[in-house]
Amino acid sequence: MEIILKETIETLGQEGEIVKVKPGFARNFLIPRQKAVLVNKASLARLDKEKQAIAARLAEQKKQAEGLAAQLEGKVVAVAKRVGDENRLFGSVTSNDVVVALQAAGVTVDKRALVMPDAIKTVGEYKVGVKTGYQTTAFVLVQVVPETIGDVQ
Repeated sequence: MEIILKETIETLGQEGEIVKVKPGFARNFLIPRQKAVLVNKASLARLDKEKQAIAARLAEQKKQAEGLAAQLEGKVVAVAKRVGDENRLFGSVTSNDVVVALQAAGVTVDKRALVMPDAIKTVGEYKVGVKTGYQTTAFVLVQVVPETIGDVQ
């Protein structure tokens, strides 16, 4: 089934593209959620009229994504966690922990935009990807350090 995307969907394509999908996916997910419309004469005519506006929106999204990626690239954040034997963490470092550390560093990102490696369960340095949008990913260095506790007796 051919549809016209009304918004950019990472796994399918950019806004305004005509793509082929399985009928059930289009009927049950994309069309009811206003993410796509069926290809017909009226929708093609509307697409032709909106091509310039879509191109301008995509260019703006690309500019914003590259700006955020420039802010994030090379950023180093530290996450302090309690550790036990052999520098293993009690629990693990989650995407929420990384988002909080980035906010403390002055950058706001959505936790769903993080591309975490496997669960971080030991002290060390890890490279975490952040999807900034428009097929752009920036990498942040996350340093997991032992939490310092005052004199415990």
